[in-house]
Formats: sequence, C-alpha cells, structure tokens
Amino acid sequence: MSEPTERLGAYRAKRDGRATPEPGVNAEEEDQVAAEEDRPRFVVQEHHARRLHWDLRLERDGVLVSWAVPKGIPPDPKRNHLAVHVEDHPLDYIDFAGEIPAGSYGAGTVMIWDQGTYETHKFRDDEVMITLHGERVHGRYVLFRTRGEDWMIHRMDPPEDPDRESLPAGLEPMKARTGDLPAGEEGWAYEIKWDGVRALLYAEGGTVRLEARSGNDVTARYPELRGIGRTLGSHEALLDGEVVAFDAQGRPDFGLLQRRMHLASESAVRRRMADTPVAYMAFDLLHLDGRATLELPYSERRELLQGLGLEGASWRTPAFHPGDGQALLDASREQGLEGIVAKRLDARYEPGRRSGAWIKLKNVRRQEVVIGGWLPGHGSRSGRLGALLAGVYDEADDERRLRYVGRVGTGFNEAELVRLGELLEPLTRASSPFGAGARPPREATFCEPDLVAEVGFAEWTRTGTLRAPRYLGLRDDKPAHEVVAEPVSPGAKPAGADGAGAG
Repeated sequence: MSEPTERLGAYRAKRDGRATPEPGVNAEEEDQVAAEEDRPRFVVQEHHARRLHWDLRLERDGVLVSWAVPKGIPPDPKRNHLAVHVEDHPLDYIDFAGEIPAGSYGAGTVMIWDQGTYETHKFRDDEVMITLHGERVHGRYVLFRTRGEDWMIHRMDPPEDPDRESLPAGLEPMKARTGDLPAGEEGWAYEIKWDGVRALLYAEGGTVRLEARSGNDVTARYPELRGIGRTLGSHEALLDGEVVAFDAQGRPDFGLLQRRMHLASESAVRRRMADTPVAYMAFDLLHLDGRATLELPYSERRELLQGLGLEGASWRTPAFHPGDGQALLDASREQGLEGIVAKRLDARYEPGRRSGAWIKLKNVRRQEVVIGGWLPGHGSRSGRLGALLAGVYDEADDERRLRYVGRVGTGFNEAELVRLGELLEPLTRASSPFGAGARPPREATFCEPDLVAEVGFAEWTRTGTLRAPRYLGLRDDKPAHEVVAEPVSPGAKPAGADGAGAG
C-alpha cells in the first residue's frame, strides 16, 4: 500500500463511499487508478498503406517497441498471427492518427484501432509476454521470434468472447426457385437479378478469398476485388454476392464476363482487367465478427450488410426494395436486365437449398445444361466441333439420370470453338452419359458430364427438349450435378437469339 493511502486511513474510516460523493473515499479505486497510471501504454494502429496491416506498439524504455501485424491481433488462442518486428518509434507516435503523404515511407492512412495499458510478464530479445488492457483487446499475449525479424503473436488466455465462432467452411449458397410474383407484396423485398457468377467472399484480417458455387477458389481471377478486404478492415465477414461485368450501357453482361472466367495466368488476368473490369455485388451477409447470421431474418442481415459501407470502385451493396415487385420487374425488363429475385423479409438463410423463400423471375429464357457430348462440324466447321449435346438431371424412382434435351449448334465464335474442343477432348468416353430422354444422334462423340454451359432458348417443347438453344458460355462456377430443368417465368422472352456468343 502506498504512503498516501496509509495516511488517509482515518479519513476513509469515517466515510461511506456508497453514500457520499466526496473524493478519495474508495481506496481500492484509487489504488487501481494509480496502478493504471503506472503501467506502460500500448497502441494498435490500423495502417492503410500499400498493404493493410496493424501496428502493435509497446511503451518501453522511452520508445515504442513495434511490430507490424498483417492480420491483426488474434482474438482466439487457436490461431497465431505473423508479427514483423520493425524499428522503434518515438513515444509521441502513440497518439498519431492521420495521413502519411504519398512518396513517404509507409504512405497511407493511420487510424487508432485500440489503445490502453499493459502489464509486463517477460520482455526479452526473443520473447515478450504481456497482458493488454485496452478498449477492444483484453488478455495475455506472447510474442516470440521465429526467424530474423519474423515473430508470431499468440493469445494465451481463452477467447475474450467464449461464444465467438470462426468463419465457416464449405457453405453452399442458398438458391432461388423460378416462379411467379408473390400474391401479396407485404413481407417481401425485391432485388435485381445479376447476370454474373455467384461467389461467396470470405474476409479476414484485411484479406479476401472468393469461392465459386463449385467450391473452387477463384480469388486470383478477380484481383480488383481484393480491395474489399481493405474496406472491411478488421471486420471478419462472409458475404454472398455475384461477380459481374458491365457493358457500355452499364448492364450486367454474362458474355463479357466469359473473358474473365476462364483465364489461367496472372498476366492474362492483368491484361483483361483493363478492357473487362468486374464488380462484386454483395447482397447477403452470412457471418460477421464471430457471429453466424444464417438464422437472422433476411431484413436484419440486409441491415447489417448496409452498415458495412461496401461502396467502392469495384464493389457495392445493391438496393433492395420492400414491396411493389411488379414495378421493379417492369423496370428491369425495360432496361434489358435478366430479371429480379423476390425474397421473404423474415426468411433465414438456407445454405445449398433451393428455397421457396427466394423466387427468381427472369425476363429472358435461359437454362444451364450439362455437356454430355458433341457432334462433328461440317462445311466451314469441318474437322472441328459442330454442336454440343445438352442434358439436365431428372430424379425419378430415387434414381438420378441425365436427360438429353437437344443439341446446341449456334452462339460460338472461332476462339470458343477451339477452346471447347480442347476442354472436351480429354473427357471423351465410349458410352453415352444420357440415361433418359430421346436418343442422341448416332455420329455423337460422348464425354464425361463434367462441364456446364448456359444457353438461351425459345421454349421447352412438349417432349422435354430445348427449342432453338443458343450457346451463351461455360459456367465453371456450378457443379454439374446441380443442373436441373427450370420452369419458364411468365412473360420471359427467348434469350440469345441475337446474342453475340461467348467471346
């Protein structure tokens, strides 16, 4: 006990700290304040430099001993984060927040993410053990050197939030059924249907990962979307949305997106970024800062999503419109858009399920098909692919079979014919993969039913085939086993009849 505390004993013995506002009555509180004032300080700064990172700085011997932490302070002992030891900083830097000008070392925006005091348990050249008392971070941590200036930071205490959940893995996006506008407007909201490819976006520690419906990691295809991680900063989030390419009139164009979907090399991606930029349209939120949001109503998930402020050069949170679906459907048709999606405001998110809580209404007739073979070309296409053999999956008597729905012979440009031929040749098989529907042509070459294409068509015939189908592009974002026949929305027009094909 300090000397002042001892000398005030008689003063405090005559007073009740719960009854009087007089100062210095509560010795324990005063001792706590004194202890906190004696502790060294720390700061965690969020630094939007060339790469987003966080800087942990500890007051020690008249300077700030510093580490750059690319993914931030770990909230859970299950994961260690890299911490790079950097040069000591002056004590005045502990309160710095502002803009470091372009051309300077560390150029970018610096914000104070957390600050407070810390207790020292160990402070060696290769190991530092401390307990942080911040506004956001509380608990014991250890930093230990691994190699050179590379250290790791580990939380020693249990998670500060024992109910915190890690980002989930292996989720499948929720799907919509094709149907009519709901009978009553109340309880429903409406969104534009984006003509792109579905992707879940995982954001953690300022970095992002994009996962297609097939489960494939497609982050490298769309480098311009990595900036979403910088916008989200320390937020840990899982978004559902669509990667979209826009035409000169600002309309989503699946044909344009084909230029970006199938690129394999980084140099090819960089070249295409200039003439075919993409954007991520985030329309749902499945996880935020250690909490799954799947069970929340759609309206609440949307409110949380709006609060993240995702409006940037290559990403946005598109509007949703409670009520008046007919007006939005009419407007989408006038603007030449694919259609709209109706979503029940009170609906939970159901991963992988084609739920009646989401209903899609298409302005155009389009269908995903599985490629089960091809026909040889004739005339100008002699020696090359002439038409694709298309199928969809049916389920009857607990048996799932690929049903032949017709040949697709238009919509290709020269480059796409060559690319399809190269993709299909290794998949050749002797027997037909089609187990239902009409018999394919005799001259067909069959293949493993692995590839999915999208086609526009005039109508479904009474015999279950596609009339006048036209190739629109490959969909490597969707597993083939999910492809089923979809009913035609009322008012939908034939698609692809005047399309330019994939290019």
